Amino acid sequence: MRFFLVIHTGNHRIKKDAVYLEFKGYSLKHDVEELLMSLMEYASYYCNIALGKEQNSKLAEAFSDIRELRADVCYPLLMEVYHDYHRGRITEAELIEVSLLVESYVFRRAVCDIPTNSLRQTFATFVRKLKKDRYVESVQAEFLKLPSYRRFPTDVEFKRQLQIRNLYAFNRRSYWLRRFENFGRKERVVVQDYTIEHIMPQNEHLNQQWQDALGEHWQQVQAQYLHTLGNLTLTGYNSEYSDRPFSEKRDMDGGFRFSPLRLNEKLAECDSWNELTIQKRAEQLANKAVDIWRCPVLAEDVLDAYRTEGTSSTGYSLETHDNLQTSPVRDLYKALRKEVLALDECVREEFLKLYVAYKAETNFLDVVPQAARLRLSLNMDFPELNDPRGIASDVTGVGRWGNGNVEVRLDKKEDIPYVIGLVRQALECQLGE
Repeated sequence: MRFFLVIHTGNHRIKKDAVYLEFKGYSLKHDVEELLMSLMEYASYYCNIALGKEQNSKLAEAFSDIRELRADVCYPLLMEVYHDYHRGRITEAELIEVSLLVESYVFRRAVCDIPTNSLRQTFATFVRKLKKDRYVESVQAEFLKLPSYRRFPTDVEFKRQLQIRNLYAFNRRSYWLRRFENFGRKERVVVQDYTIEHIMPQNEHLNQQWQDALGEHWQQVQAQYLHTLGNLTLTGYNSEYSDRPFSEKRDMDGGFRFSPLRLNEKLAECDSWNELTIQKRAEQLANKAVDIWRCPVLAEDVLDAYRTEGTSSTGYSLETHDNLQTSPVRDLYKALRKEVLALDECVREEFLKLYVAYKAETNFLDVVPQAARLRLSLNMDFPELNDPRGIASDVTGVGRWGNGNVEVRLDKKEDIPYVIGLVRQALECQLGE
């Protein structure tokens, strides 16, 4: 019900305990029979995507991967895309391609440890920007256009982080190991039948053979690489391997040399196991990972067309604002502007006729230059603001230039650090903090 409301109202901040009241308000504006038919339709999409009821084997596989990521924030987008598939607007292959892009986006961000607070907003508004006549291309373009805090991690960033982070502690480790093992396979391996093996053992008291193999600084090597990509694999012989030297793990009955798993193919070729071989295997797997979890790719001219679509110059600038032509207001504005733009690289500045807008997704701050000061409009609700000094005013319902229900008046540079703290709250509110 919450996802249904997010899809049809665009409000991604609906809390679970507010669903009843939100739906009640929504239902009053719609014909009952049409509303119930729509609810039934979207409920079926949810069952297929989130509850494993999909009968199409290819779609079921794609949805299963999404479920394993436990990224339910993407369901509003997938339900709408599924709706377009159900209505014949896109093909099965296009729906799968979109699902794979969503999966890659969520997993790459998790690996790169990018905060998830913006995902809800990203997926709630995503579909409204798509071009139905070039569906997959427009999905790729929207992913590539996302600003820094919502970015689609590049291949370079993804590979770097994948090789160094603790993947054993990653709460989706069965997911990523399965995707590595089954990528390109027609006969899928049931990963749950195997256990995770640390090629270099976890025992902090490694035997002498392992110490010799790892070198003088074996403890540092073990601490740095133990739970990383290069040292992890799958096996059905975990207890038999124990802390045996690498050569024994490789050549024993059921050893890496005889393993049917693709994850273990390269291990049969290794003469020893040390820092260098761990790094080499991690690099090999990371190179494979960018093919499994693909980044969108579009020609630069195609992407530029999406970037510039609907944009236009306002014709206004610093020089067109009379109150910014003389000190001290001009100096005050420049000092404030520098701090606002430094909040995040996604922040954009737009000069309008009567004020200057600062945007992430939309305006979070509007600055109105006045004769002796700057009037700031923060685009957030007044009760949400933490303002210990009490310098902000509640202007809810008051008509004036600028967006938002909070007004702050700034007339001296000494107050800028405190004011930036208020401005940051408006930005974080928009980013979903």
